[in-house]
Amino acid sequence: MIIAGLVLAGLAGLVHVYIFYLESIAWTGPRARAIFGIASRADAETTKALAFNQGFYNLFLAIAVALGIVLFASGSRTVGATLVFVGAGCMVAAGVVLLVSAPSKAGAALKQLVPPLLGIAALAIGLAF
Repeated sequence: MIIAGLVLAGLAGLVHVYIFYLESIAWTGPRARAIFGIASRADAETTKALAFNQGFYNLFLAIAVALGIVLFASGSRTVGATLVFVGAGCMVAAGVVLLVSAPSKAGAALKQLVPPLLGIAALAIGLAF
């Protein structure tokens, strides 16, 4: 279960790296605009600074999870698990906020929150037994 938890948390981290890319690098491009429902490049330009900042939040969460996995695997189990729980827990919380604040974006919210939630659950079960 521990390995499953770390793998799921790692996959969630990769999703958040992709979100970072979309928000901080490709925000005004057609793919990012389509994913986030932004009709025009002008509208994307208006929110570019906000998206850039938000993208880095996603990257930092992914880094926390990745660092936690590396530390856990290298023997620092307590520190590693703590980083995974905090990083993945913040991913879950952000997904819940999206789900509650914009129910029309339920698909995106579930993609954001389900993998880290499963990772947290599997890691917690694996550590408990």
